Amino acid sequence: MRIAVASGKGGTGKTLVSVNLSAAAGLDLADLDVEEPNAFLYFGDGPSTIVPVSRPVPSIDEGSCDLCGECARVCAFNALVRLPRRIRVHEELCHGCGACARLCPHQAIEEVDHEMGVLISTASGERRLVYGRLNIGEANAVPLIKAVKASLAPGRTVLMDCPPGTSCNMVEAVRGSDYAIMVAEPTPFGAHDLALALDVLERLEVPHGVAINKAGMGGVDIAAMCAARGTTVLGAIPFSRDIAQRHAQGRSLMDRPEDRRTFLGLWGAVMKEMRP
Repeated sequence: MRIAVASGKGGTGKTLVSVNLSAAAGLDLADLDVEEPNAFLYFGDGPSTIVPVSRPVPSIDEGSCDLCGECARVCAFNALVRLPRRIRVHEELCHGCGACARLCPHQAIEEVDHEMGVLISTASGERRLVYGRLNIGEANAVPLIKAVKASLAPGRTVLMDCPPGTSCNMVEAVRGSDYAIMVAEPTPFGAHDLALALDVLERLEVPHGVAINKAGMGGVDIAAMCAARGTTVLGAIPFSRDIAQRHAQGRSLMDRPEDRRTFLGLWGAVMKEMRP
């Protein structure tokens, strides 16, 4: 199974839930937040493999190009611009769709590999971690997110720590998941952005429930909000300075029995939700 862990906004505790739920339930972990991956900080120092990931971008054969501008016209992302003497390619805007190369009337365009980041795999005991790291300056993280998802081992249940928000990155990360755990905090921003993210999951038809982090801090009643939408509350993680300190220090929360019970209860609630 593929279980996404997502949030409407950053800072809600998405990685806290991902890494500790992985440890409690003995599950593989994938960090799809490729712009700033940090799950590896909690996973140990096992041997790693690093594989470059590339995406196709257009290369113009100036000897064959007559500057007709058809490539710039068909590009939906404004990655090609016709200048007086040449076609300018903005590789950072290219989505690798291939339309320019296929529709060039003079076959003056070929696609070449542009390295955009790396795919990193490591292990801690029986558990595996795979994550992407996007190169600085890259504007489009979606191809790297797809590469991480494609690398996941078949036949194993994997938790996927997804990018926050409701951008293209989040949509690609949660797309096709068997279930999504939405992590929310009881603040006005947390409630507002949770509602937007739940709308996305409903449109994608991904089954989901909500884990409330920092429960008890006051503010918005996330449980009542979920009840009004018919969304299951899977569990709650208490508002605790001790939890925040240990997590900030890169420590697992599994050394405290009460915290271990919290995450095992959360996983049990997910399994109950997924039963036919």
